[in-house]
Amino acid sequence: MYDIIIIGAGPAGLTAAIYARRAGKTVLLIEKETFGGQITLSPHVENYPFARPMSGNELSEILVDQVMNLGAEVEVDTVTAVSEEADRTFTVKTEYGSFHAKAIIIATGLKHRRLGVPGEDKFIGRGISFCAVCDGAFYKDKTVAVVGGGNTAVQDAIYLSKLAKTVYLVHRRSEFRAEKRVVEGLSACPNVELVLDSVPVECRGENALTDLIVRNKLNGMERDLEVDGVFVAIGQEPNNVAFAELVDLDPSGFIIADESCRTKHPAVFVAGDCRTKAVRQLVTAGADGGVAAIAACEYIDSDQAKAV
Repeated sequence: MYDIIIIGAGPAGLTAAIYARRAGKTVLLIEKETFGGQITLSPHVENYPFARPMSGNELSEILVDQVMNLGAEVEVDTVTAVSEEADRTFTVKTEYGSFHAKAIIIATGLKHRRLGVPGEDKFIGRGISFCAVCDGAFYKDKTVAVVGGGNTAVQDAIYLSKLAKTVYLVHRRSEFRAEKRVVEGLSACPNVELVLDSVPVECRGENALTDLIVRNKLNGMERDLEVDGVFVAIGQEPNNVAFAELVDLDPSGFIIADESCRTKHPAVFVAGDCRTKAVRQLVTAGADGGVAAIAACEYIDSDQAKAV
């Protein structure tokens, strides 16, 4: 029986493990894929308050080392279900076993929807990014493309127009899905070129991305956009299906919680990009991890005091 099981080992989950172990709680951290989460895709991290800029992989290694040195246990496995037992503890079922805890912290993050075109995987972190705020500064006075038609894509194009020389905004329809007031902001961005009714078909380059090939859906003609970077903004998918019986989800699948990181269940907490929030950044994920861990520790201490 663990005090806390943390599901997900991105920056939020790793930070939660650090705080929980420093509070003397037994911790199991379960991660199904990559320790460090989405931040491992970033070649340079300069927007986090630590001593020096480094890659996302380096930052993840530091966090993992700290978690392991503090004595947290880890499992590489996929959580399939979480159920509450009669004694108010939890059973966390995975593909290869099951584990038990007094409290749960969900930190499963999210997945960025991919373009699904040849060359995309090769250039993630070498020209392809999913976060304009995180990586936009690396493209100052360069040429970039943004792919998408919602609020995020249009806002990314407007943001990047203040940094880049040229911004191509590629959208598969003739009109944007973004709110009218957001789209109106493009009128103040003369260096944003709209590439409408078009879809990406290939990412090209040698060691780094140099070309985005797009195809016009109306006439079938292809165009080569010579770019230094591509920002993909076609949506995000939280990984919360396994917890739908324990917590409330919003229509997009994010766990409903405020800055306290508490869910509707008093022993279930949530941290990072998988919860409802306005800003999804490395620094807010880490903050969530600390807040959720402190709240979980307070719950366990309170519950134990009642039992005495």
